[in-house]
Amino acid sequence: MSKSDRLLLIVHIGFAIFALGPLTAATMATPRFIRKQNTVVLRYLNRTTRIYGLGTLGILVFGLLLADGDFARVWLTASLTLFIVALVLLILIERDQRKAIHLLDVAAAEAAPATSTDRSATKAEDQDEGEGKDENKAEEGAASAAPAQSDIAQVERGRIASLSGVVALLWLVILFLMVWYGEAG
Repeated sequence: MSKSDRLLLIVHIGFAIFALGPLTAATMATPRFIRKQNTVVLRYLNRTTRIYGLGTLGILVFGLLLADGDFARVWLTASLTLFIVALVLLILIERDQRKAIHLLDVAAAEAAPATSTDRSATKAEDQDEGEGKDENKAEEGAASAAPAQSDIAQVERGRIASLSGVVALLWLVILFLMVWYGEAG
């Protein structure tokens, strides 16, 4: 192996380590924060997915340079195919992240005016009728609305969870192919 090939290999492995780790962590953490309805963290995870997703293209580029056009090796072609499948799944994950953020933002915007009008109505009624009766009604209404709030972006949460698991498994299969068969070739 020449010095330039060794340098390409080091850069290829460096991209794999520093891009795939944060990317996998961000996609795997996303469903938890959709459930918690934390759009601030979700925006951060979405940005992380985009940035490190683009960083994975460095793995592809340096891997292709290392292959030097020799795609007759089955393990190399299989790895390249699995990598492209993982990239397509990452595009779907990023799309679902954006959609979940949008759905949570819309739900928060719809809930905010209702909450402020409920509070002002409760205060006015408390002043007219006395203590406590209407506060209990407002709390009961908020409690009955809570289960409906947890269903927001449930489809996206499930799809992101399953796709990010598949992508992580694809990375492991590619790693196995590279280490096991790459040393022999």
